[in-house]
This record gives sequence, C-alpha cells and structure tokens, in this order.
Amino acid sequence: MSDITSLLKAAADGDRQAADRAFALLYADLQRLAHSRMSRSGNFTMLDTTVLVHESWLRFQRAGDAVFEDQQHFMGYAARVMHSVVVDFVRARRAARHGGDVEHVTLNTAIGDSVSRHDDEILRVDEAMQQLAVADKRLHDVVELRYFGGLSEAEIAAILGVTERTVQRDWQKARLFLSSALNP
Repeated sequence: MSDITSLLKAAADGDRQAADRAFALLYADLQRLAHSRMSRSGNFTMLDTTVLVHESWLRFQRAGDAVFEDQQHFMGYAARVMHSVVVDFVRARRAARHGGDVEHVTLNTAIGDSVSRHDDEILRVDEAMQQLAVADKRLHDVVELRYFGGLSEAEIAAILGVTERTVQRDWQKARLFLSSALNP
C-alpha cells in the first residue's frame, strides 16, 4: 500500500493530520486536474485553479464519509467534485444575475453576452450529462473522468474496473449521446 493510499484511509477514519498530509502530497496532482478542468471551461467561470482545488478540498472534508481505495480513485472523485464546483458556481452567478440585491452595470455588452452564452453552454452540458447518467451511468463516468478530469483511458479503466477498449467504446457512445442531446 502506498503512502498516499494509507493516508487516504487514515483520513477516512477521521485522522485530520493524515488528511492534511494527503492534501499536501496530492496538491500538485489536484492543481493539474483543476488546470485541465479550467482550460475546458475557458476564462468565463471567474474561478482559478487554486480556488477550484481549495473549494474541492473543502467539499471533501464536508463529505467526511468518502473512502478511497487508492490515489486513482481519489483523483476520479476529485474530477467529479471539481465539475460540480464549476456548475454550482455558474448556477449561483446566474441566480445572482436574475434578482440579486447587487445592481450590475455592464460597460461592454459584448462581454456580458459572451459570458451569458458560455454559462448557458455549461448548464446545457450539465443537463445532458444528467440525462446520460440516467441512461448509462458508466458512460457518464467515462465522460466526467476523461473530459472534466483529464484522465487517460488507462486511468479511467483502472478506476472503473474495465478494459481500456471498453473505455474507448464507452467514450464513442457517450460522445454520440451528448452530441444528439446538445444539438437536437
């Protein structure tokens, strides 16, 4: 058992120092994952990689009951959490725009329009992902881990307990499903 795996197991048992140590050891990997996630979102989310990593870590700690078999499973879970952080941020920003107490002044309407379109796109993709999860959970997981998490086919196969070829086939099926859901 690797050092990180034992730290993750100790953290799951409530050892706060083990959790902090695991976070320190995995920080570079989490930053890479966040960077991959943010590069797919563009600059419109107003989040940066550090904020995304730290907000994700806070959600891990609040969850409290998550148990990870190894580092790969942890990173897969991290990809899912980062995806939900971005979607929640977009939803909150959108809610604030539609009736928040703060008066918003847009000096350049082109910027406001492009942010709104990008927010719409993020939410449409999230809705399509929810439909995919209902239709086939494994296809949903493959998309989430590959597209949002930036993991390789080999890493995804290890996390899901399937072959790389299965991941490749699932990726093709999921892309077709999402394409039809997003472009009716």
